[in-house]
Amino acid sequence: MKGKAMPVPKRKMSRSRTRTRRSSWKTTPAAVAACQNCQSPKLQHTACPTCGTYNRRQVVEV
Repeated sequence: MKGKAMPVPKRKMSRSRTRTRRSSWKTTPAAVAACQNCQSPKLQHTACPTCGTYNRRQVVEV
């Protein structure tokens, strides 16, 4: 049975190289904006949990 061999790294990757690569895997804080109706902070592109409006329309009964 002949087949293609899987590629294998030639050298061991050092810890510092691995950690340097992983250092850019950081989370970012969620984007928070002020509600246009009540000015309370809310997540962007979601209905306001305080007053229930989205895009200047009442969408949720609070």
